[in-house]
Amino acid sequence: MPFINVKTNASLSNEQKLELQNRLSDAISLIPGKSYHYLMIAVEDNISMMFHRDTDINMAMVEVKLFGSSTRSAYNELTAEISTILNEVAQIDGKCCYVKFSEVDHWGYDGALF
Repeated sequence: MPFINVKTNASLSNEQKLELQNRLSDAISLIPGKSYHYLMIAVEDNISMMFHRDTDINMAMVEVKLFGSSTRSAYNELTAEISTILNEVAQIDGKCCYVKFSEVDHWGYDGALF
């Protein structure tokens, strides 16, 4: 039950958003037991953001929420892949991107809890 939320100040075309979503869908498999089958992704662009008191550089905040948990190594691999994807698709340098992981114990789906 992963959810990835990408917030960026970059202006993205529909094609770029779709590419981000598709590539993040592939990348989630770096977390053992996770796949695109239950992955939900939101991409929010043109957000007002500031980093290092700068508003003129492309930046992003990425939240990855998982039902259950994983290892530091898997999170590290996914962070590296997210940074690569954002750089290649949206020209966001990894130094201007935070990735936050949240492990969730209770996750509802289709009217019930897992």
